Amino acid sequence: MGLLFLCAVKTPFCRGTKRAIIKAIGLGLAMKFRYISSLLVLIFCTAFLDADSKPAPTPPPHMSKQTRMDLIHAFDAELVYIRSVFPMGKTGLTLKNGVLYPHGEELHNLIALWGPSVKPGDQARISAITIRGDRIRFEINGGPVKKSKWYQHVSVGVGGTDTPVAGGVPQDNPRGSYVDLVFEHYIPELNPKELKGLLYPVFDFDSKSPLQAFLESVPPKVKEAILAHEVLVGMDREMVIYSKGRATQKTREKDGDQDYEEWIYGQPPDDVDFVRLVGDEVVRVETMKVTGEKIIRTEREVTPDTSLAKANTVTTRPPNAPTLRRPGEEETDAPRPGDPSKTPPPPLQPSPDPSAPPNLISRLVQ
Repeated sequence: MGLLFLCAVKTPFCRGTKRAIIKAIGLGLAMKFRYISSLLVLIFCTAFLDADSKPAPTPPPHMSKQTRMDLIHAFDAELVYIRSVFPMGKTGLTLKNGVLYPHGEELHNLIALWGPSVKPGDQARISAITIRGDRIRFEINGGPVKKSKWYQHVSVGVGGTDTPVAGGVPQDNPRGSYVDLVFEHYIPELNPKELKGLLYPVFDFDSKSPLQAFLESVPPKVKEAILAHEVLVGMDREMVIYSKGRATQKTREKDGDQDYEEWIYGQPPDDVDFVRLVGDEVVRVETMKVTGEKIIRTEREVTPDTSLAKANTVTTRPPNAPTLRRPGEEETDAPRPGDPSKTPPPPLQPSPDPSAPPNLISRLVQ
């Protein structure tokens, strides 16, 4: 009360006391702000340390020996439908993190050089499974290398000649291929369902027919057209066959300098479709209606997946393709049929010797 009274009369003592009180209040607020800041920093550091102190997720265990045996027994000799084209030869496919290698132009060159082993929609059999390191190899249709039986290396010698026990039947050329399923660092524990999901980009275990397997490998617009038995500009030969079947009438013609093939579907009085293909692609679809109306479509309607290399496409020869030419011999030096400038001259016949006996002269003339 006395302090309030002194402040009320505004004495010098009161004015000094006011300043002291205000200064004290400001100092208290500053100290409170400092304490609050320190408390916030402490809470943040504690939360950060708690986050760092959380244990890292435990990596999955390595595949056990029993699981390996179970997977081999479950998938060996299994029939599957193919979802991606496989090249022939010793270079197969590699599947890692859902991505196939090789793909695009590299896969296209392999198909052009060695040919396709299987294509989307084909049925294949898993002939061998190899689990090693960080990958599982699935061979289809016998694999890229023809394997022989032990008795095919046994022969019996009689009178200085060796006769193979197996009869010496020549082995067919291998037409199989393989895919390597690659993991990070090691192969984890898997069950058959998980393994089927990882192999889905290349194998379809659930389809009941080639058509169903093929439809799962094409874009949705192409799938709808195939189910409706329609042909779209931009389709390839396989898509047309799955959509309309094999054409009973085919013609080969030439438009300027470009050769094309025309497939004809239907007969009057029904609608007739004329499907024009250049190489492996549909470039024109002409439909003649029963009413006499003509519908022509030439604008591209679909773009097939370029990663699926076309086996029927005529491509340029890869630079490292096998050849029978001698080292240094150019392709232009090789003779071509119908080119007189490149046709080798006939072998020279020896001129007969008049002084030789008649029988020798006749032999030389012959």
